[in-house]
Amino acid sequence: MSKYANAEWQGTAKEGKGIISTETGALNKAPFTFASRFGDAKDATNPEELIAAAHAGCFSMKFSLVLNEAGFTPDKIETKCDITFGNGAISKSHLTVKAKIPGISKEKFDACAKDAKENCPISKSLSSNIEITMDATLS
Repeated sequence: MSKYANAEWQGTAKEGKGIISTETGALNKAPFTFASRFGDAKDATNPEELIAAAHAGCFSMKFSLVLNEAGFTPDKIETKCDITFGNGAISKSHLTVKAKIPGISKEKFDACAKDAKENCPISKSLSSNIEITMDATLS
């Protein structure tokens, strides 16, 4: 499998602007700017936000797969990912997970969540360079 996205940038780093599009069209000329990355602008995206979205989505899918393999079907998995960026690099990805899974014990839930955290493709790609942490709650 191979997937792609395109980015286009015009202008200087601080005053310029860019657009990002994905192969599927889910993002189509989505704007990104210096202010959306390092400032308070909320009208555009940024690379760290996109990594957070990718990690949250990837974890949720892997968690569902791990649960299915263990004989459980989640009613709902909500995953928030917080990316920590500083000194020119991402240093941490923290997953906050809330899930409703009928019939699962707390111990099995914790084991499945840990497996998904360690083995989702985005976690695997990031783990050699950054700290990955998680808080998982069964509701």
